[in-house]
Amino acid sequence: MDTPAARFRDPRSTVYDFLDLVLVRCPGCAGAARVVRVPGDEGPGGRHLFAARRLVCRGCGASRTYSGTPPTFPLGAAGPATDPYFGRPLWLRAETRHGTLWAYNLDHLDLIRRFVGASLRERAPWYDTGQKMTLVARLPVWVKRAGNRGELLRALDRMRAGAPVEDGGA
Repeated sequence: MDTPAARFRDPRSTVYDFLDLVLVRCPGCAGAARVVRVPGDEGPGGRHLFAARRLVCRGCGASRTYSGTPPTFPLGAAGPATDPYFGRPLWLRAETRHGTLWAYNLDHLDLIRRFVGASLRERAPWYDTGQKMTLVARLPVWVKRAGNRGELLRALDRMRAGAPVEDGGA
Protein backbone atom coordinates (compact mmCIF):
# COMPACT_ATOMS: atom_id res chain seq x y z
CA MET A 1 0.00 0.00 0.00
CA ASP A 2 1.27 3.49 -0.80
CA THR A 3 2.08 5.84 2.02
CA PRO A 4 -0.65 8.45 2.35
CA ALA A 5 -0.03 11.88 0.92
CA ALA A 6 0.64 14.47 3.57
CA ARG A 7 -2.04 16.97 2.57
CA PHE A 8 -5.15 17.33 0.43
CA ARG A 9 -6.65 20.74 -0.25
CA ASP A 10 -10.17 20.74 -1.63
CA PRO A 11 -10.03 22.26 -5.13
CA ARG A 12 -13.75 23.06 -4.81
CA SER A 13 -14.69 20.83 -7.71
CA THR A 14 -18.27 19.75 -8.18
CA VAL A 15 -19.63 16.69 -9.93
CA TYR A 16 -20.49 18.94 -12.89
CA ASP A 17 -16.79 19.60 -13.50
CA PHE A 18 -16.28 15.97 -14.56
CA LEU A 19 -19.08 15.58 -17.13
CA ASP A 20 -17.17 16.36 -20.35
CA LEU A 21 -16.12 12.69 -20.50
CA VAL A 22 -18.00 9.88 -18.74
CA LEU A 23 -16.86 6.26 -19.01
CA VAL A 24 -19.81 3.86 -19.21
CA ARG A 25 -20.62 0.26 -20.06
CA CYS A 26 -21.51 -0.04 -23.75
CA PRO A 27 -25.11 -1.10 -24.49
CA GLY A 28 -23.89 -3.16 -27.46
CA CYS A 29 -20.81 -5.09 -26.33
CA ALA A 30 -20.65 -4.35 -22.56
CA GLY A 31 -17.14 -2.92 -23.05
CA ALA A 32 -15.97 0.55 -22.12
CA ALA A 33 -17.74 3.36 -23.98
CA ARG A 34 -17.50 7.12 -23.67
CA VAL A 35 -20.17 9.76 -23.25
CA VAL A 36 -18.72 12.99 -24.62
CA ARG A 37 -19.97 16.49 -25.31
CA VAL A 38 -20.64 17.14 -28.98
CA PRO A 39 -17.89 19.50 -30.20
CA GLY A 40 -19.09 23.04 -30.78
CA ASP A 41 -22.28 22.66 -28.74
CA GLU A 42 -22.15 24.88 -25.67
CA GLY A 43 -25.70 24.11 -24.58
CA PRO A 44 -28.49 26.62 -23.99
CA GLY A 45 -27.12 29.80 -22.47
CA GLY A 46 -23.57 28.43 -22.61
CA ARG A 47 -24.33 25.84 -19.91
CA HIS A 48 -22.22 22.76 -20.61
CA LEU A 49 -24.43 20.61 -18.42
CA PHE A 50 -27.23 20.75 -21.01
CA ALA A 51 -25.03 20.50 -24.13
CA ALA A 52 -25.65 17.68 -26.62
CA ARG A 53 -23.89 14.39 -25.76
CA ARG A 54 -22.88 11.37 -27.74
CA LEU A 55 -22.23 7.82 -26.52
CA VAL A 56 -19.42 6.23 -28.55
CA CYS A 57 -17.93 2.74 -28.24
CA ARG A 58 -14.66 1.97 -29.97
CA GLY A 59 -15.11 -1.75 -29.40
CA CYS A 60 -18.31 -2.38 -31.35
CA GLY A 61 -18.88 1.00 -33.01
CA ALA A 62 -22.08 1.74 -31.12
CA SER A 63 -23.11 5.38 -31.24
CA ARG A 64 -26.07 7.10 -29.63
CA THR A 65 -27.06 10.74 -29.36
CA TYR A 66 -28.39 12.32 -26.19
CA SER A 67 -32.11 13.03 -26.53
CA GLY A 68 -31.99 16.35 -24.69
CA THR A 69 -34.04 15.34 -21.66
CA PRO A 70 -32.76 16.83 -18.40
CA PRO A 71 -29.82 14.88 -16.95
CA THR A 72 -30.55 12.66 -13.97
CA PHE A 73 -28.00 12.52 -11.15
CA PRO A 74 -27.77 9.84 -8.45
CA LEU A 75 -29.35 10.76 -5.14
CA GLY A 76 -26.26 10.56 -2.96
CA ALA A 77 -24.50 7.31 -2.26
CA ALA A 78 -27.76 5.35 -2.31
CA GLY A 79 -28.49 6.23 -5.93
CA PRO A 80 -27.48 4.04 -8.85
CA ALA A 81 -24.00 4.48 -10.33
CA THR A 82 -25.13 5.54 -13.80
CA ASP A 83 -24.28 8.36 -16.15
CA PRO A 84 -26.74 11.27 -16.02
CA TYR A 85 -27.44 11.40 -19.76
CA PHE A 86 -28.04 7.87 -21.05
CA GLY A 87 -28.56 6.07 -17.74
CA ARG A 88 -25.82 3.55 -18.57
CA PRO A 89 -23.86 1.90 -15.72
CA LEU A 90 -20.55 3.60 -15.03
CA TRP A 91 -17.36 1.79 -16.03
CA LEU A 92 -15.39 3.04 -13.02
CA ARG A 93 -17.19 1.47 -10.08
CA ALA A 94 -16.28 -0.92 -7.32
CA GLU A 95 -18.31 -2.59 -4.62
CA THR A 96 -16.93 -2.34 -1.10
CA ARG A 97 -18.38 -3.68 2.12
CA HIS A 98 -19.58 -0.13 2.87
CA GLY A 99 -21.19 0.69 -0.48
CA THR A 100 -20.50 1.37 -4.13
CA LEU A 101 -17.56 3.59 -4.97
CA TRP A 102 -17.77 5.21 -8.41
CA ALA A 103 -16.23 7.88 -10.63
CA TYR A 104 -17.23 9.43 -13.96
CA ASN A 105 -13.71 9.49 -15.44
CA LEU A 106 -10.04 9.23 -14.51
CA ASP A 107 -9.80 12.85 -13.32
CA HIS A 108 -12.74 12.25 -10.97
CA LEU A 109 -11.13 8.99 -9.81
CA ASP A 110 -7.82 10.79 -9.19
CA LEU A 111 -9.52 13.46 -7.07
CA ILE A 112 -11.20 10.81 -4.90
CA ARG A 113 -7.95 8.85 -4.59
CA ARG A 114 -5.97 11.92 -3.53
CA PHE A 115 -8.65 12.70 -0.92
CA VAL A 116 -8.84 9.16 0.46
CA GLY A 117 -5.06 8.75 0.53
CA ALA A 118 -4.37 12.00 2.38
CA SER A 119 -3.73 11.98 6.10
CA LEU A 120 -4.52 15.71 6.33
CA ARG A 121 -7.64 16.91 4.49
CA GLU A 122 -8.23 20.64 4.29
CA ARG A 123 -11.31 22.53 3.18
CA ALA A 124 -11.56 26.21 2.47
CA PRO A 125 -12.27 28.34 5.57
CA TRP A 126 -15.95 28.76 6.38
CA TYR A 127 -15.74 32.53 5.87
CA ASP A 128 -14.17 32.24 2.41
CA THR A 129 -16.42 32.94 -0.56
CA GLY A 130 -17.10 30.33 -3.20
CA GLN A 131 -18.51 26.84 -3.48
CA LYS A 132 -19.17 25.27 -0.08
CA MET A 133 -20.75 21.89 -0.89
CA THR A 134 -18.04 20.56 -3.16
CA LEU A 135 -17.70 17.04 -4.48
CA VAL A 136 -15.38 16.17 -1.58
CA ALA A 137 -17.82 17.60 0.96
CA ARG A 138 -20.62 15.46 -0.49
CA LEU A 139 -18.72 12.16 -0.31
CA PRO A 140 -20.36 9.57 1.95
CA VAL A 141 -19.10 9.36 5.53
CA TRP A 142 -17.67 5.88 4.97
CA VAL A 143 -15.37 7.30 2.27
CA LYS A 144 -14.17 10.04 4.63
CA ARG A 145 -13.31 7.68 7.50
CA ALA A 146 -9.59 7.11 7.93
CA GLY A 147 -10.25 3.56 9.12
CA ASN A 148 -11.51 2.63 5.65
CA ARG A 149 -8.51 4.15 3.84
CA GLY A 150 -6.72 0.89 3.00
CA GLU A 151 -9.79 -0.86 1.63
CA LEU A 152 -10.84 2.17 -0.40
CA LEU A 153 -7.36 2.73 -1.84
CA ARG A 154 -7.29 -0.90 -3.00
CA ALA A 155 -10.73 -0.48 -4.61
CA LEU A 156 -9.64 2.76 -6.31
CA ASP A 157 -6.49 1.08 -7.61
CA ARG A 158 -8.58 -1.79 -9.04
CA MET A 159 -10.83 0.75 -10.75
CA ARG A 160 -7.80 2.56 -12.20
CA ALA A 161 -6.28 -0.71 -13.45
CA GLY A 162 -9.53 -1.61 -15.24
CA ALA A 163 -9.90 1.79 -16.90
CA PRO A 164 -9.54 2.03 -20.67
CA VAL A 165 -6.43 3.75 -21.99
CA GLU A 166 -7.12 7.46 -22.54
CA ASP A 167 -5.77 8.96 -25.73
CA GLY A 168 -7.55 12.30 -25.60
CA GLY A 169 -10.26 11.66 -28.16
CA ALA A 170 -13.71 10.20 -28.25
